[in-house]
Amino acid sequence: MSKISVLGAGTWGTALAIELANKGQEVTLWSAPEVAHEIEALKADRKNIRNLPGAVLPDSVILTTDLAYACDDEEIIVCAVASPFVRSTAAMIKQYCKKGQIIVNVSKGVEEKTLLTMTQIIAEEIPGAKVAVLSGPSHAEEVSRGIPTAVVVGAEDKKVAKKVQEAFFADMFRVYTSDDVLGIELGGSLKNVIALAAGMVDGLGYGDNTKAALMTRGIAEISRLGAKMGGHETTFYGLSGIGDLIVTCTSNHSRNHNAGYLIGQGKSTEEAVAEVGQVVEGINCAKAALALGKKFKVSLPIVEEINDVLFHGESVRDSLMDLLRRNPTEEYRK
Repeated sequence: MSKISVLGAGTWGTALAIELANKGQEVTLWSAPEVAHEIEALKADRKNIRNLPGAVLPDSVILTTDLAYACDDEEIIVCAVASPFVRSTAAMIKQYCKKGQIIVNVSKGVEEKTLLTMTQIIAEEIPGAKVAVLSGPSHAEEVSRGIPTAVVVGAEDKKVAKKVQEAFFADMFRVYTSDDVLGIELGGSLKNVIALAAGMVDGLGYGDNTKAALMTRGIAEISRLGAKMGGHETTFYGLSGIGDLIVTCTSNHSRNHNAGYLIGQGKSTEEAVAEVGQVVEGINCAKAALALGKKFKVSLPIVEEINDVLFHGESVRDSLMDLLRRNPTEEYRK
């Protein structure tokens, strides 16, 4: 048994707390005092969890808004706050972390101002920590109900990856390891931008051909950029790449797909986010993805068009036609 603290009592953090507790781990689930209603709602009814229908939070999970208590003597800290709050959360927990503390990031995104990934932010804020990332095709709604799932844990230190693998691995939650932290994070973050596009073409009423083409060319963009930045190309054809892309582009559980669908039907970005009612990470990541493409001189036509739709008022239909009318070329260029 390991002592594990999950920071962030939103949908994903709560689902992971359920998965870990059902395995028998000693789990503490923390939420910031500003959103204490998340913890209070869970205390009131562990069977009626917002956004996780059918899930049950085990009685063994300790619920708190006390950060010092949540981080005290934990073997593993799981950072499950939304990506815009990763830096501030890491800064707050630094004082409670012991040297060599294992911190597992499960948030997906790239910081717009610095173009850093979430593990890079945590490492910057807590230099002595051993940072890992957990990612893959893993909708919280299904993980919380014990539906078979496979993910990958990335860490530069193989012993850290193995430790996290052992903590999370269960009959219905298969965990692989990798040393490609950057590749895993880029795959998990950039696929959210492509999922917005997939939702948009569904919102326009186009078919499977269109979405399959979009997804395929989307992973080509992700892998081009990721490899240029130093990620392993094979990572983008694994669980945190094509696996996560498939599930995010095709599922009704996907906030990014659902937001894109609403935009495709004519809603504004703001209206779509309000209707989804949760953080839409692809919108947060889109500008950073475009900036990374420019920084590393990698062509990202889908990402460029998504930015035009989200932030510059271009219609989805015109944006799609821009992609279709690009000059003919080879599928793969050396």
